[in-house]
Amino acid sequence: MIAGQSIIQNAYVVNDIDQAIERWHQMWGTGPFIVRRHIVMEQVWYRGTPTTLDISAAFVQAGPVQIEFICQHDAVPSAFRDCFAPGQEGLHHTALMPVDYAATVAHFVALGYPVATELRTRSGRGASFMDTRPLLGHMVEIYPTSDGIKALYEMVAREAANWDRRILKIELDPAK
Repeated sequence: MIAGQSIIQNAYVVNDIDQAIERWHQMWGTGPFIVRRHIVMEQVWYRGTPTTLDISAAFVQAGPVQIEFICQHDAVPSAFRDCFAPGQEGLHHTALMPVDYAATVAHFVALGYPVATELRTRSGRGASFMDTRPLLGHMVEIYPTSDGIKALYEMVAREAANWDRRILKIELDPAK
């Protein structure tokens, strides 16, 4: 049981990170967006099979929830392509950062929602995307709690709280 879990992020697959940032900013006025282009992945599995993945991501704080934009640059099978073919966009997942990552993943699997994609970055951050589309119409991302992911979430929130509206995008090293 995962009672008490909070959704900490809503994420959208987009075709172009920069256009998505402009559209979101025009609609909601949020910023700044923390951008990582062509994130270096050390390990990626799609439905249990090793693979590769080329994505970029942008993060912004919107009240208590983080918003993420993901652009997959290649056409390899992934949790992102399971939901959206190249050229399509939309809500892809909500995210959780549970106290017990393994138990939470096992809980979803026991309910019949398999791991679609699992990934680890060079910096050690990672996630599992649970295929909850039959129930929710989108995936659920589960983060293993780590100092790196906590630091990312804290940075995104801090930058939003201190934003002077001068810089809309902050570009980060994709290897970190």
